[in-house]
Amino acid sequence: MVPELSVVILCYRAGRGVEKFVKHTAACLDEAMANWQMVLVGNYFQETNDITPQVVRDLAENDDRIEAVTRVKEGMMSWDVRSGFVEATGEVIALIDGDGQMAFRDVIRGYRLLNDENCDIVTTYRAERHDGFYRYVISKIYNLVFRMLFKGLDVRDINSKPKLITRNAYDRLDLKSDDWFVDAEIMIQARRLRFKVREIPVTFYELKTRKSFVRLPALIEFIRNLVFARIKEFRER
Repeated sequence: MVPELSVVILCYRAGRGVEKFVKHTAACLDEAMANWQMVLVGNYFQETNDITPQVVRDLAENDDRIEAVTRVKEGMMSWDVRSGFVEATGEVIALIDGDGQMAFRDVIRGYRLLNDENCDIVTTYRAERHDGFYRYVISKIYNLVFRMLFKGLDVRDINSKPKLITRNAYDRLDLKSDDWFVDAEIMIQARRLRFKVREIPVTFYELKTRKSFVRLPALIEFIRNLVFARIKEFRER
């Protein structure tokens, strides 16, 4: 039976902390629907002591509704997202981080809105943030540049998760990025394909288990990718 919802959870270097998040996620899904799938992406770099791959494999072994993706990394977050999406078989695919900064209840909210309004994509914006001034400023700059380059898409927070995508919409996407660009890549293609997109407010919590992976070079990379994507659009007209 095809799952109603596949939840792709990014677990990179989450360690044992992801166990609590997965348990809570499973309970929320059981309450909301009869048939679901969870894809835990625990990809890793070789020659590290990251226990996450074994943690997610153990979780998958104990529940046949859970899939574990544990490959040697060939890229960054975007590569992880694409490797998780490939394993998602549901009629709707949700993407969320497993570090606890995002509440899983927002996936359920987004899923209901997606069905109620017959959307292609439901995404989120971080209306309340507890991740510090540095991350806030980086996000503001990035979203400002996005809106300047890609007018017409009424989305306030390009990199926010969770994101939910229908199977039909996902099959029309052509995601190729391997770095950190996948959130913007999804929304740029949604704009070009004229998808029906809705955005809901969420709370973004403090990251207590590790330091953020987002640094100034990532912002420069984001902006460079946005410029290249805009140039590509002009050339393809």
